[in-house]
Amino acid sequence: MSVKNHLLSSLSGADQAALQPHLEAVDLPLREILELPNKPIKDVYFPTNGIVSVVAVGPGGREIEVGIIGRDGMTGIAVVLGDRQTPNKCFVQIAGTALRISAEALRDEMDKSPSMRSRFLPYVQFFILQTSYTALANGRGTVEQRLARWLLMCNDRIEGDELSLTHEFLSLMLGVRRAGVTTALSDLERQGLIDAQRRVILIIDREGLRDVAAHLYGPPEVEQKRLTGWAGKR
Repeated sequence: MSVKNHLLSSLSGADQAALQPHLEAVDLPLREILELPNKPIKDVYFPTNGIVSVVAVGPGGREIEVGIIGRDGMTGIAVVLGDRQTPNKCFVQIAGTALRISAEALRDEMDKSPSMRSRFLPYVQFFILQTSYTALANGRGTVEQRLARWLLMCNDRIEGDELSLTHEFLSLMLGVRRAGVTTALSDLERQGLIDAQRRVILIIDREGLRDVAAHLYGPPEVEQKRLTGWAGKR
């Protein structure tokens, strides 16, 4: 099975063959909701392009992003861990494509194949680490550092260096006011690290962005490579 999702491609030939009849190629339209808080997870998605956002939902419906998923991984982490729902929300942040499987079919195949579940679990471990660094970034990082980290994480998971995003959407993802995002984007652009247009951000200098993000980007990425073999664009 030749696919652009790293996690699926890393499965054994037997496990790939077991999943293949259940997988369906689908589009991921912008803002499409894949999981709702405290509702049964119906399907699991393995993105092949685009970015999926996992957000925590607070009182009054306030949201903040806690992690992102691209062609490196999968949604439905709760399913891998044996649960059927999550308090978080999951939706498409950058439109793309994915391979979809019903949660029921995935549970059945993992029950038949311990090697399949054991291949998914290291990704779950990495994702937990990613969310912990998001908490560190939100609590200790400047808006500029958090934005640089976020741009690098997205850039790792897409083809090319162009991200289709609005300032309003970025402010929601980072949990800061839109004016703060606009200022941070202008600062990064002034340093020659990005080219920020109204709805498109072009990554120009990854190393410069890494310098800005400092310790907030890197440790989870090193662990992801150790655990799953995924190396992004580093």
